[in-house]
Amino acid sequence: MSSAYDGRIPSAQDVGRLLTKLYDNDPDLRYMALNDLQAMMQSGHPGFLQHDYTTAAKLIDGFLHTLNDTSAEVQNQTVKCLGPFVAKVPETIISPLIDRVSQVSTSNAVDNSIPALALRNIVVSLPKPVAGIPRNQSVVGAYTSVSKVLIPRLVGFNVVSTGKQSLPSVPKSLLEEDIAKGTDSTAIDVLIEVARCFGPMLQEPELVALQHTVMKIIQSDRAGPVLKKKAVTAISTLAIYFSEQTLSNLVSGLIESMRDAHITRAKRKVYINVLGAMARSIPKKFGPYLKTLAPFVLSAVSQIELDEELEAWDGEEERDPEADEVREAALVALESFLGSCSQEMRVFTDEGIDAGTRFLKYDPNLATDDDEDMDDEEEEDAEGLDDEDFEEEAQFDDEDDASWKVRRCAAKVLHTVIVTRSQGDLLEDGTLYERVAPALIPRFKEREESVRLEILATLSSLVQQSKPEVLSTARANREASNLGLMGPPPSRKRRRVGSDASMFDLHTNASLYAGIASTNADSQPLSGPQESLAALVPDIVKGALPLLKTGTLPTKQATISLLKEIVITEGGGLSDYLDQIVDPVVEASKATSSSTGGSSTSSATANTLRIEALVLLHAIAETHASTLLQPYLLKIVPALDAAAKERYSKVSAEALASVEGFIKAFTPPRASTVSAENKPYLEQLFDILVNRISANDADVEARRRAIHVLGLFIGRSSGTEDFLSQDKKRAGVELLGQRLKQETTRLASVRAIEIATGLAQNSAEFSPEWIQEVALELGAQLRKASRSLRGSSLIALRTIVINPVTRAHLDAKTTKEIEEMLLPPIKNSDLHLMGPALIILATFVSNDPSNVVNEQLVDALKEVVTSTMSGSALDALLALVRAVAEKSAGGALMKSLLRDVGIAGNPDLIGKVIGTLLVYSKSGIDVKLEDFVQELQTASDEKRKCLALAVLGEGGLRLGQESPLDPKLFVARFSDAGQVPLAAAVALGRAGSSNVKTYIPFIISTLNQPDAKTYLLLHSIREILQYRSADADLLPFAQDLWQHIIKASQQEDNRAVGAECIGRLTIIDPKTFLPQLQKFLGEADASARAMVISALRYTFADTDEAYDDFLRPIVIPMLAAMLQETDLDNQRLALTTMSSAVHNKPELVLPHLTELLPLVMSQTQVKPELIREVQMGPFKHKVDDGLEVRKSAYETLYTLLETAVARLNLADFFERIIAGITDEHDVRTLCNLMLTKLVHLAPDETKQRLTTISDHFRAVISTKAKENAVKQEIEKIEKSAKGVIKVSIDINKSLNVGSVEGGSVEDPNHKAWQSYWEWVRKEHAAPLKTVEEESRAERDR
Repeated sequence: MSSAYDGRIPSAQDVGRLLTKLYDNDPDLRYMALNDLQAMMQSGHPGFLQHDYTTAAKLIDGFLHTLNDTSAEVQNQTVKCLGPFVAKVPETIISPLIDRVSQVSTSNAVDNSIPALALRNIVVSLPKPVAGIPRNQSVVGAYTSVSKVLIPRLVGFNVVSTGKQSLPSVPKSLLEEDIAKGTDSTAIDVLIEVARCFGPMLQEPELVALQHTVMKIIQSDRAGPVLKKKAVTAISTLAIYFSEQTLSNLVSGLIESMRDAHITRAKRKVYINVLGAMARSIPKKFGPYLKTLAPFVLSAVSQIELDEELEAWDGEEERDPEADEVREAALVALESFLGSCSQEMRVFTDEGIDAGTRFLKYDPNLATDDDEDMDDEEEEDAEGLDDEDFEEEAQFDDEDDASWKVRRCAAKVLHTVIVTRSQGDLLEDGTLYERVAPALIPRFKEREESVRLEILATLSSLVQQSKPEVLSTARANREASNLGLMGPPPSRKRRRVGSDASMFDLHTNASLYAGIASTNADSQPLSGPQESLAALVPDIVKGALPLLKTGTLPTKQATISLLKEIVITEGGGLSDYLDQIVDPVVEASKATSSSTGGSSTSSATANTLRIEALVLLHAIAETHASTLLQPYLLKIVPALDAAAKERYSKVSAEALASVEGFIKAFTPPRASTVSAENKPYLEQLFDILVNRISANDADVEARRRAIHVLGLFIGRSSGTEDFLSQDKKRAGVELLGQRLKQETTRLASVRAIEIATGLAQNSAEFSPEWIQEVALELGAQLRKASRSLRGSSLIALRTIVINPVTRAHLDAKTTKEIEEMLLPPIKNSDLHLMGPALIILATFVSNDPSNVVNEQLVDALKEVVTSTMSGSALDALLALVRAVAEKSAGGALMKSLLRDVGIAGNPDLIGKVIGTLLVYSKSGIDVKLEDFVQELQTASDEKRKCLALAVLGEGGLRLGQESPLDPKLFVARFSDAGQVPLAAAVALGRAGSSNVKTYIPFIISTLNQPDAKTYLLLHSIREILQYRSADADLLPFAQDLWQHIIKASQQEDNRAVGAECIGRLTIIDPKTFLPQLQKFLGEADASARAMVISALRYTFADTDEAYDDFLRPIVIPMLAAMLQETDLDNQRLALTTMSSAVHNKPELVLPHLTELLPLVMSQTQVKPELIREVQMGPFKHKVDDGLEVRKSAYETLYTLLETAVARLNLADFFERIIAGITDEHDVRTLCNLMLTKLVHLAPDETKQRLTTISDHFRAVISTKAKENAVKQEIEKIEKSAKGVIKVSIDINKSLNVGSVEGGSVEDPNHKAWQSYWEWVRKEHAAPLKTVEEESRAERDR
C-alpha cells in the first residue's frame, strides 16, 4: 500500500486527517498512518504543533492505543514516531506523555517491553544538557518532566518534593516486576538513558534513589544475567555524577557485601563486574579506593583459591561453570584497573602479573596436575593446532568448556600490563621479559583460536614497546630512505660555517640519502630490552613455525606480524632461521580465500595475510645481509611477481615495496658486486617494475610506487653492468621519460628521475637527447599550479645540473632555455623555489658565464636584493654571486646594484652581495673596498652608512686575516644616530668572524672601558660565536668573554642577546661553563635564571653528540629545576627549553620523562589566580596571565607526541588534550593538531573518549559571538569552529565512526559521536561544506 503523505511541509490539519486511521481495524492502515506521521514529524517545522494542544493530545491518545496493538510492526512503528514527536509538541505535554506511556497496559501486546522502549526513545529525543553550552528553557523543561514523572516511575516514589499536597500516589516502579520475577522489560534501559542524557542535571537525592534501585537488581537472586549486566552498565553511568559521599557509601556497601563469608559465586561475579565498570567510567575518582578493593578481585584469581577448587573437584563430576565466570569477571576487572588506574595499581604489579601468567595456562579439562606436567604435555607435539585434534585427544566437547574465556582474559591482563608499564618501567628493569614473555611463548599451542590470537598480539605489543625511541644516525638515514623521502640526512649542527662549498656538494648528499655513502647496519651491540628479546628469539621462532605451517588464516597473520615486529625492533634477528621461515611466509604471500580457513569473527582475510607476509619479506630484505638472502631468491622473486600483478591495489603496492627492499639488498652499498646467479633475479625484478608501470590495468598508486623503485634501481646500479644490463637501463630511463609526460604519474616520475640522475655514475646510461628533453620538461613544470610538483621538479632539475655525469649532456641552447624558465620564480621571490633555482644558475655560471650572465639575470637579481632573504636561499644567492665574481663577470651586476638599487633595497642583503662581489672578483669591477670605507666616513645619509657597513662587514668576513679593516672603523660609528650603531655592531662581528685573534682582544678591551656600548658589543660577539670555524681561535679568550658577557647581561636590555652569547660560548668549552650555568639556576634573581634557561636552549639546538657527554650528568636536574620556576616568564622559557631538549637531545631526556612530564602537565592547567579583570573604558575585560605559559606547555606536549609517544601515559595525556579543546584559541589549535595525530597513533584510546571529545567539540561549535563583538573576534570564533569540524572529519575517516555501520551499536562512545556528527551535518552544514572543500583543495595542491 502506498503512502498517503506526499512529502510537502505538513500542517496540524494533515496530522488530524491521519488520526482516525490509528483506530482502523486493518493493521496495514494503522502501520501506514504511523509511517506517514513519522515522516511528517521529521520533515515538519519545529513549531508546527507547538500551539495546537488539541491535535497533540489526540495524537498522544492514538499513540497510546497503538502501543497496545496486537501487531508488533504497529507497536515498533509507534515507538519510532515518539522520538520526533516530542521535539514538535509543547513542553507542557511532555510530562503527561511520559506518565501515560509509563502506565500503558500491555494486555493485548505481543511484547511487554514496548512501553519501556517508547520511554527510552522519548528520553533520548528530549533536549539534553551539553557540556560548555548554557542550558536553555527547553533543556530545563525536559529535565523537569523527567524529574517529576519518569524518575518516580523508575524508583517507585517521589524523590524530590514538589511542595504540592494531595497528589495521587506514585504507581509501582517500572522495575519492580523485573526485580521480583527476574524478567527484563528493558525498563533498566530507560534508567541508563536518563543517567546518560540528564546525568549532569540530576540532583543528589535522585542519584541516590536510582542507585538504590539498580543495586536491588544487582543483589536480587532472581534477576537474570542480561538484566544484571544492564544494571552494571547503569551503576557505572550513574557513578560519573556521584558526589564523593555517595560514591564512598556505594563502595562501602560493596566492601561489606564482598566480605560476607557466605557470598554466592553469582553475586561475587556481579560485584566484581561493578568494580571493573566503575574503574572504566570514573578512573580518577575510583582510583583511591583500589587500595581496599583490588585485593577482593585479586583473591578470586589467587593460587590459593585455585588450589582449593581443584582439590575439591574429583575430576569426574561436572565442574561448576560459575567458578570460571567469577575468574573471568575478576580478570576483566583487573584489566580495567590496570588500564584505567595504572598509577594506583603499581603496588599490585606483582599480583597482577602472577594472575595473568597463572590463568594463561588454565585448562582444567586437559590437565589437573601441576604446571610442570602441563608444560611437558605442551612440548610433546608441535603440530597439534587444530581445535578438532585437541578435542579428540582430550575426549571432550569444547561447548562444555568455558575455561578459554579465562585464558583469553588473562592474556588481555598481560597485554594491559605491557601497554601501561613499558615507559621506562617494567620494560627497562627486565620484568616483562623475565616473567611475562616466557609465559606467553609456550602458549602458542593454545587450542582456542581467539585465545591464541590474543597471546600473539600480546607478545607483539611487548616487542613493539621494545623499539628504541632514539635511532642511531645510520639507522635513521636508512629508514628515511625506505620511506622514499628525498633530501640529505638531517643534521643537528645549525651554526654557520662561512662556506658555500656544501651548496654544490649535493651529489654526495643525495648519494648518502640513497645509501651509496653508508655501509652496513649498525655495529653497536644490542642492549636493554632488545638484548632480552634477542635471547628469546629462538624460543619464539620454535613456537611460531608450527603456526606458520598449519595454523588458520588469522593465526598465520598474527604470527607473521609478530615476526615482522621482531625484525623491525632487532634490526634483523632472524638470520639463523631464514631457512625455516621463508618457505611458509612465501606461501602466505600467495594465500587465497579458499586455501586457508579461519575464524569468522577475525578481521583477517587472504589479502590482509598476503600484505602482512609481504611486509615481513620487505623487513627481512632491509635488515639482513644479501648473502643470507641469496639462496631464497628462487622462491621469493616469483612470489613478488605474482603479488605485484594482483588487482587488489594494497597487495600490489606492498609487493612493490618488497621489490624495493630486495633491490637495495643486492645493489651497492650492501652488495658491491653481484654473482652471476643473482643477476637474472635482479633483471626479473626489473621486469616486474616495467610490467607494472606499463600495464594499463595497474592501479595508479601501484604504478607510482613502481616508478619510484625503478628510479632507485637505475640509480643504485649505475656505473656497472654487473647488476643490470645497459639495454635494460636505457629502456628504464626511456620509460621514466614517457611517464613524466603523463598527468597521473608525473610527480612520481619527477622524483624517480631525481634519484636516478642523482646517483648516475656513467654518462653513457643517459642519452644527450633524453637529458635535454627531460630537463626542459622539468623546467616547464615550474609554471604548474601544484606546489609539490613545482618544488620536486626544481629539485630534480638541480640534481641533473649539479651531477657532472648528467650535466655534460646539457648544451648551450638547453642551458639558455632553462635559465629563462628559472628567472620568473626568482623575480617573484618564491622562497620555496628560489634556493634550488639560484644553485642551478650558479652551476651554469661556473661552466659557461658568457651564456648565462646577461641583462635578464642582472634584472632578476636586482629584484631579489630588494626582498628579505635568509637561510639556504641567502646562501644560494651568495654562491651565485661568488660564481659570477670568480668568472670576472660581475661588472654589470655591480654597476646595476650601485646605480639602480643602492639604498632603495635591503641594506644588509645588498651589502652581502656587494661584499662578495668585491672580494672574489679578479677583474671587471671598478669599485674597491676602500671606496666604501670612504663612503662610511663621508656620507651623511643613514642608509648609505648602513649599506657601507654591511659591505665592509661581508668583505672583512670573506678576506679573513688578509682584511685591511681596522676594528676601530666600526666602533667609531657606535655613536651615530638611527640604525647605524647596530649595523656597525653586526659588521664588526662579521668582519671579526674570520679574524678572531685581531678582533676579540679589541672587543674585550672596549668592554673594559667605562662608557662601553655593551649592547652593541654583545651583538658583535654573537655574530662571531655563530661561526663554527672560529671555535678554536676563540678558546683562549673564552674565560674573559664569559666574565664580560655575564657582567654586561645584568642590564635588562642586554639579557636576550647575552643569553644567546652565553649559550654559544658554552658550546665552545662545555667542561668549564656548563657547571657554571647549573650554578646560576640557584640564583635568587629571576632575571639571572631566565638568562641561563635561554642560554641552555641554544646549546641543545646547536651541538652534536660529542657535547652530550658533558651535558648528560646535569641536564635532567637542570630541566627539573627550570620546570619548577615560580616566575611566569621563566616558566614559559623553561617549557621552550624543554621542547628544544626533547627535539634535539631525545636520547638524554626521554629515559627520564616520568620525572619531567608531570611538571609539564601541571602547566597546562588553567589557574584562576592568574586571571584578572581589567577595566577598558566602560567595559570589563578578563586577562589571563597564564595563557602564554599554557601555550608553551601544550607546544611541549606536541613535541613529545612527535618524539616519544610510546613513553607517554596516554590516559593523562588525553585528559589534558581534551581539556585544551575548550581553552583559548591558540591552545585549542594545538590540541586539534595533537588530536589529529592521536587518531592515528592511538585509535583505540581515542575511541574510548569520543563522548567527551564530542561534548567539547559541540561546545566550541555552538559558541556565538557577542552582539558587540569586533570583526577579529567573530573570525576567531568561526576559525575555531572550522578547526574542530576538520578534526571531526579526520576522526570519521580514520576511525569509521560517523555512521551506524561504523561501530558497535551498543558502544556509548560511538552513539554519542554519531549523535554529534548528525547534529553537525544538520545544524552546521555550511561550515562543514566549506571545510570539506578547503581540505580537497589542499590535497589537490
